[in-house]
Parts: sequence; structure tokens; C-alpha cells
Amino acid sequence: MSTLADRPNTALLVVDVQNGVVAEAHERDQVVANISTLVGKARAGGVPVVWVQHSSDNLVKDSDEWQFVPELSRDGSEALVHKTFPDSFEATDLEDVLASAGIGHLIVSGAQTDECIRSTIHGAFVRGYDVTLVGDAHTTENLSEYGAPTPDKVIAHTNLYWQYHRAPGRTAAVQNTDEVSF
Repeated sequence: MSTLADRPNTALLVVDVQNGVVAEAHERDQVVANISTLVGKARAGGVPVVWVQHSSDNLVKDSDEWQFVPELSRDGSEALVHKTFPDSFEATDLEDVLASAGIGHLIVSGAQTDECIRSTIHGAFVRGYDVTLVGDAHTTENLSEYGAPTPDKVIAHTNLYWQYHRAPGRTAAVQNTDEVSF
């Protein structure tokens, strides 16, 4: 149970699944399909879906690259959080959105594994949330020419260390799409 005792609810967080973010992402189509499945499961279970959308100098608000991928559609009643930093909590209203819905457990999907996903799962964890990373529903692009491991290794490493991450009163877990239930 999270350290947020008055927040027994769960939400699905969909982070930065935008055209310009996932255009060159590893196994893009499969990851987007998995996120679509998660969104459907969450909606069917009455679990809130919270959409996070990044903007920057390279990802200009309202541009085609900034839009969510066409395979995913946000319901107008679902929360939308705009961010400009990798951690979805930094300088956003995400904490307020989650607090108002009594959410203490986040199920996280999206992109990029080695930047916004890692920053967000760690940001949530240190703020007291239980965090489940969906192991086959996050991705990143190939940055190996800059010295990074290949995307498959970045994803595998993140899944590996997150499943063993622990702190007092909080849990971290990794589940694949077919294992997630709401």
C-alpha cells in the first residue's frame, strides 16, 4: 500500500505517446497496441486514464509531432496533464489530478523509457505512490550512436531494476499488458 493512506484508487498513466516522440521508437506499433489494450481495460474497469503530453522547443505545442498518435484517443472526460520536464510531476498539475481522485497507485506506460518514463516512475515513487511499470508498454528510440545501450537493452534494464525497487510503505512492480487487471 502506498504511503498515501487516503488514496486507495489506481490510475493508468499514459506518458508522451505523441507522434514526434514515438516515430522512431523500438517496437512502436506493438507498444502502442499494448497501450491501447491497457486504455480499454482501464475504461472497462472504471479506472481513470491520465494522459501526459510533453512540449518543448523540439516538440512544439499544437504541431503534428505534438499530437497523440492516431491509434490512441483520449476521451474528453479523461485528465490531460501538460508537461515540459521529463518527470510528469514537475511543474504540472498531475499531483492535484491524482489527489482529487484518491489515487495512490499508478500503472505507467508510454515513452521514452530512458527519460520521461524513468523520471516519472521515480518521481511518483518518492512522492509516496505505488508504481507498476507495464513492461511491454513503454519504449524508446535508438540512441546508441551517442553511447546509450540499444533500446531493447534500455527497456529490459528498466524492467529488471524496477521489479526489485523498494522503499518503506511503497511497492514497485513490473507487469506485462496481459497481466494487468483493473
